[in-house]
Amino acid sequence: MSSTASGKNGTWRNWGGNVAARPARQVAPASVEELAEAVRRAREDGLKVKAVGTGHSFTSIAATDGVLIRPQLLTGIRTLDRDSMTVTVEAGTPLKRLNAALAREGLSLTNMGDIMEQTVSGATSTGTHGTGRESASIAAQITGLELVTADGSVLRCSEKENPDVFAAARIGLGALGVVTAITFAVEPLFLLTAREEPMPFERVLAEFDQLWAENEHFEFYWFPHTGNTNTKRNNRSAGPEQPVGQLAGWFEDEFLSNGVFQAAQWVGRAVPRTIPAIAQISSKALSARTYTDIPYKVFTSPRRVRFVEMEYAVPRAALTETLRELKDMVDRSGLRVSFPVEVRTAPADDITLSTASGRDSAYIAVHMFRGTPYQAYFTAAERIFTAHEGRPHWGKVHTRDAEYFTRVYPRFGEFTALRDRLDPDRLFQNDYVRRVLGA
Repeated sequence: MSSTASGKNGTWRNWGGNVAARPARQVAPASVEELAEAVRRAREDGLKVKAVGTGHSFTSIAATDGVLIRPQLLTGIRTLDRDSMTVTVEAGTPLKRLNAALAREGLSLTNMGDIMEQTVSGATSTGTHGTGRESASIAAQITGLELVTADGSVLRCSEKENPDVFAAARIGLGALGVVTAITFAVEPLFLLTAREEPMPFERVLAEFDQLWAENEHFEFYWFPHTGNTNTKRNNRSAGPEQPVGQLAGWFEDEFLSNGVFQAAQWVGRAVPRTIPAIAQISSKALSARTYTDIPYKVFTSPRRVRFVEMEYAVPRAALTETLRELKDMVDRSGLRVSFPVEVRTAPADDITLSTASGRDSAYIAVHMFRGTPYQAYFTAAERIFTAHEGRPHWGKVHTRDAEYFTRVYPRFGEFTALRDRLDPDRLFQNDYVRRVLGA
């Protein structure tokens, strides 16, 4: 995949294929100075500015008809500081390159999401997260940020320098400026033992609090139209390394999770009535397995089957009730859902617009195969999530607006006030940002 999902004749498209834009011009700056100049020029020409990563957001958060800034030349590690245990990387660095480079140095991030195609700035600006009892999103591991603001100046922030900007810009939605570099806290490379095993839906819900409490990282997938889930527990391990064998890994991760799954999605899209039967087979196809490896090889997995996704964070205490309502809705609705529902958790953090801001959270993600109608399912799911004061992932499909966010984010006004100060003329605005933050 290219560094940015894109199309012909200057049209930009996202990875999920559900968003397209035609920018007036596209710029790939090779330095912070060039980026600042591109921002100043856009302002003079009366054009809006958006930076785009690899297009993994399902919302139009990066779409613009103004100047589209592509970050593929702003990549690589700037500094690695073993005294402070931090790494500073250029904003366009893909997570997979950062993970591999850190591993070579005997270092690792503490936690990460399950996809590593995104750029570090795209992933953090939208609040990408994995699952964790104590360890939070990728943005929560940021100790410093550099961004180009609307007047073309370079602003640095951390807990000590411009702390009010730091509180918000770690998940800034691209609304406060263009991020040019990020400093992450890192730690010595460690091993994780992953234990994957099928478990009945009712048992997972009944034992959820215990499964959450006993594991550093717990997540599960529920297969709609079935009472089956696949659970995954990741915990730190003294070793030895026991990676998934190449053949077994290919069979589980490529053949079952990408190859056969892709074929099953095609059949389901063509003949929706087959979906419940396929779901029964899919939910039983993955057998229990245990393996031990370095973090990014355990946390992340290849995702080649394209989909569209909605994900909401609900208070962790509301998870089992929310999931029961979701299952009842699917069972009653006559909907045919071919993609598993993914459930993860995060501890409360202190980032202004983090989906886990100020509250222990559980994430419920619903997916549909690319090209299948998803509106009816997502609308019904969203109704359930919002009844529990859910907060949607900033990079995934949702219909919420600023009025709603004022209610579910206690510090929402803090973010918009900062935006008024840093970008009074709304240089970094687009339709999505206008909807979620207000004009």
